[in-house]
Amino acid sequence: MAAFHIRSKAWSGMIFRDANGHFGPYGGVYVAETLMAALDELKNEYERVKADPTFWEEFRHELKHYVGRPSPIYHAKRWSEQLGGAQIFFKREDLNHTGAHKISNAIGQALLARRMGKKRVIAETGAGQHGVATATVAARYGM
Repeated sequence: MAAFHIRSKAWSGMIFRDANGHFGPYGGVYVAETLMAALDELKNEYERVKADPTFWEEFRHELKHYVGRPSPIYHAKRWSEQLGGAQIFFKREDLNHTGAHKISNAIGQALLARRMGKKRVIAETGAGQHGVATATVAARYGM
């Protein structure tokens, strides 16, 4: 259950998300009304897929055999020594297919979209890594 804390002079406490995704009297879903039907469809399918072991089996298989997870952890021995004993480790997300962690999320999104019968996926991207990951999985699944 999602929650956040409010700290103010008037009120202090925790507000939990309700079944519609709203947080308290002012928190809610802020998207264009024209997108609500698509978001409801997505939400309903996600609720079904959460309990489907077949979906999760395919998701885990893709992460392992296509993405390259679990990504290795590298001990930066010389840097650790140079810093005086603090042990420094790198989780090598750069070794994942497409070079970042973004592919993990894109795999799940594309599997869900494919399950819903969707032919295309879209991505918001800033620096481009999420766009690359989305394009990669779309190509993999023929979208």
